[in-house]
Amino acid sequence: MNRPELVKAVSEDSGISQKDTNAVINSFVKTVGDALASGDNVKISGFGTFKRNHYKEHIGRNPKTGKAVNVPDKYVPAFKAGLLLKEAVK
Repeated sequence: MNRPELVKAVSEDSGISQKDTNAVINSFVKTVGDALASGDNVKISGFGTFKRNHYKEHIGRNPKTGKAVNVPDKYVPAFKAGLLLKEAVK
């Protein structure tokens, strides 16, 4: 399912217009992104937890050339599914 399909499905399920549903999804994504950027986790009971993982600076290798490459310190988003989501997928 891609974003337009998600907007359509949520719109039909909730009875809200697709335009309003799209605005809510945009707001959700922005809010989660802002929270992660500030170092907060976002926990939605039953659905899951959004958090950010920290990777320290290290030396990696370019797979094509084998040359050593410095990989900078970085944060990446992560998601851990909650119990209700896991059960729904079974």
